[in-house]
Amino acid sequence: MLVDILGIIIFLVLFVAFVFLGFYGSRWRKGNLNNITEWGIAGRRLGPYLSWFLIGADVFTAYTFVAVPSLAYASGSIAFYAVPYVAIVFGIAMLTMPRLWQVSRNKGYITASDFIKGRFNSRFLSIVIALTAVVAILPYIALQIVGMQSVLTVMLYGTANAATVSEIALIISFIILAAFTFTSGLRGVTLGSIFKDILIFLTVIVIVVAVLTSYGGFTSAFANIAKLKGSAALPYSTLPAASVPAFFTLFLGSALALYLYPHIINGSLASNNKKTLRKSLSVLPIYSIGLALLALFGIIIYAVPSALAIVKSTGNGLLTVPALIVTVLPGWLAGICLLGVFIGGMVPAALMAIAAANLLSRNVFKEFKPKMSGKDETRLAKWLSAIIKFIALAFVFVAPLTYAIQLQLLGGIIILQLLPAVFLGLYMRKLDWKSLSLGWAAGLISGIGLVMFANNFGALVTSDVKTGIGLLYIGLVALAVNIIISVVGSYIIEAVGARRKGIIKESELVRDINVKTEVS
Repeated sequence: MLVDILGIIIFLVLFVAFVFLGFYGSRWRKGNLNNITEWGIAGRRLGPYLSWFLIGADVFTAYTFVAVPSLAYASGSIAFYAVPYVAIVFGIAMLTMPRLWQVSRNKGYITASDFIKGRFNSRFLSIVIALTAVVAILPYIALQIVGMQSVLTVMLYGTANAATVSEIALIISFIILAAFTFTSGLRGVTLGSIFKDILIFLTVIVIVVAVLTSYGGFTSAFANIAKLKGSAALPYSTLPAASVPAFFTLFLGSALALYLYPHIINGSLASNNKKTLRKSLSVLPIYSIGLALLALFGIIIYAVPSALAIVKSTGNGLLTVPALIVTVLPGWLAGICLLGVFIGGMVPAALMAIAAANLLSRNVFKEFKPKMSGKDETRLAKWLSAIIKFIALAFVFVAPLTYAIQLQLLGGIIILQLLPAVFLGLYMRKLDWKSLSLGWAAGLISGIGLVMFANNFGALVTSDVKTGIGLLYIGLVALAVNIIISVVGSYIIEAVGARRKGIIKESELVRDINVKTEVS
């Protein structure tokens, strides 16, 4: 085994500590966990540092931790789109999340679909937005499991029955995750996110220091890339001109999409006030430093022959970071860092499942059973959260890895189609639900159609489409179609006097207005 017995013991001991924090969440800042506001968004009681850790948990996920270095390992500089993406996303969040938090606090909302229903007075639009968000997030949950699998694959590398042991370990982990999420809700996830982020930042720092001091650093890495890649080494040292449009549209599209995902909105609405939320968002760019270093792992692995051999022998670039951990760090420290990546999948998966369950329980099931009590709504959300986790786990077990990655490519394009209703809806009161619905449908159809066309109606390996100015991220192209139809259509409907007015007052978007008691 690549990890010694001391490393495995430390991994297990720290995992038990993480589980304890998850269950302790039910006793931390006690609230009525039969209330969906308390269970699903921690009663809106998180301060700036807790909010920062919780939101950051969705930037440094297990899949991000393996996918970004894997992209850099395989394709070079294009992977660094993740750096400006996180650097600018806080600006988008600053413009949208405090405003959404304010109206949600005033009206007792806990999801974006709650806001959409009130803003546009449309039950239909609220339901389709909720279902769209759930569809977009499911493959994201599955890919967190893929990130966890990469850790177990390296830990069990070369052992008999490694695949079976890995699957058993994942099943046990998800039973535990489902149990403490059921009992503690977002409180347990928040405590886990602090523990996880500390280990993740430690991992990034110690790997960079170890490689720079003991393996020749970037000089050695680029020399080996030139030797191994020959003429194909150029994208590792510079961004080719042909890739510039794809790079810019990819990081812009990713930045616009992040705060549309329900788990990110969920984390934002858990803040205790707007000032707190703004503080936590203002320091979010710190994560861009971590992501920059993370992307560099895909380069520096070329300076570590033993780690490179593991990745090449398995043919799996997702093992880049775990392979570096077990080859450049002592066993005890490798155990700590591997656990950081492992629970880096569990924390976001729990938050995503909570957010998806909130949407389904509150904005889908309750729409068809309006007399459902607050307690029943919360109980349903708890069970849905557990079911969603195990659906994602089963998908990873029975479907090839490529399927999950392909669905995630579509997920990013799908989630972007919520932007007109959510982000523009926060500022443009004359938007109409009918044109927004048409724009949403046109965005989905054009986005999925372009993805199929770009991949020659075969396996999905790219989310870029060729245009006269180069490759462009399809999500932005589809979003442009959506926005044009939504905005132009709304003004036409307004002009003929057919717009249905919403029930949210403009003042409720910007300041406290007779704050509603949140009972359901």
